[in-house]
Amino acid sequence: MALDTVWVLLAGMLVFFMNLGFGLVESGFARAKNTVNIISKNFIVFAVSTLAFLGIGWGLMYGDGNSFMGLKGLFFLSGADNSPAVGDAYQGVYSALNWTGVPLNAKFFFQLVFAGTAATIVSGAVAERIKYISFIVFSFLLVALVYPVIGHWVWGGGWLAQLGFWDFAGSTVVHSVGAWAALAGVIVLGPRIGKYGPNGAVHAIPGHNMTSAMTGALVLWLGWFGFNPGSTMAADPTSISHIVVTTNIAAAAGAVAATTVAWLLLGKPDIGMTINGALGGLVGITAGCAFVGIGSSLIIGAIAGALIVFGVIALDKLKIDDPVGALAVHGMGGILGTLAVGLFAQDSIAPGTTGDGLFFGGGAGLLVNQLIGVAAVGATVFAVLLAIWLAIKATLGVRVSAEEEMDGLDIGEHGNRAYPDFVQTDTVF
Repeated sequence: MALDTVWVLLAGMLVFFMNLGFGLVESGFARAKNTVNIISKNFIVFAVSTLAFLGIGWGLMYGDGNSFMGLKGLFFLSGADNSPAVGDAYQGVYSALNWTGVPLNAKFFFQLVFAGTAATIVSGAVAERIKYISFIVFSFLLVALVYPVIGHWVWGGGWLAQLGFWDFAGSTVVHSVGAWAALAGVIVLGPRIGKYGPNGAVHAIPGHNMTSAMTGALVLWLGWFGFNPGSTMAADPTSISHIVVTTNIAAAAGAVAATTVAWLLLGKPDIGMTINGALGGLVGITAGCAFVGIGSSLIIGAIAGALIVFGVIALDKLKIDDPVGALAVHGMGGILGTLAVGLFAQDSIAPGTTGDGLFFGGGAGLLVNQLIGVAAVGATVFAVLLAIWLAIKATLGVRVSAEEEMDGLDIGEHGNRAYPDFVQTDTVF
């Protein structure tokens, strides 16, 4: 148990470190005048998520209850029936996690960093025009109420788990939930000033620091080596080794595919597309990393990477303004990865779990289950979070003033700049 516990905690720490990656990627893809705002959101969001998950989210997700939500152990902080002796495996009201023998606190920490990741995804998509307080309130509600209910459906023994829906490390539970939450927010917020002109014109708004974006992407790539193999919740050498390799192969294939497609479509190998292609590959393999073969992971990653390029272009044509490409990476990549389980899963890799997917002789049953899960989660999360965004808009407001947006959120929201020694200029469309 000691080795299992150390592994789970170490993997959780790697996932926690992904907060730095998100902050660097998002701030690099945004304009300099919004850097403080973006890194501040990425810092505070994990603190907010911790309190939300501690207070209620954890119990809703993993507490014993019904097929819709957990009803017991809602307040982890209370200590009621949830404080095992040091070193003891927990066997109590969180029975959905009894399959792993690590202590309760290790289970809580690992699941907490996943919850924080879902909230962080939203930050980039709504960047450069959202009120700081509104983002904080939204993040708390997402992690306290919406994310854990979906998590209960899949990982807490809920109705999707009972149906036979599989998502090993969160292509749907984490990434799609974050993306649907972000899409609802983007629709309520509207595009940044000057992003779209008349007659369908799309004006590029370049990020200010590609070095930051690339560094952040590598931090995320590293963090995924905790995100995916850590979901074994045990130091199983065979499983961990397999998952690390499928994860890495998918990321590499995604980066190369996105670079190639962008080069062909745009005439240049765009670094932003390369970065998002790798991240798309990582999101795409997250659901099936423990269930698919090495060759399948290459195909999944390549398709995800190519899809990201088309997705970013398509969203711009629809005038859905996402400064960092989060909707394509986490939304499209998450859907693809979830469905890929139904196509590429092999029972020989993880016996007694998914069974074989369509491409390996298992028929369409698994794929149908995955489709049901994608549709149910997407419809539920988007509808509920659209209502939450609209409620916040009606009370706190969601968007800064036009003047503040043009001057930059660093000054308007935080009263300082990331680069005070440099003169900053902005193009006015």
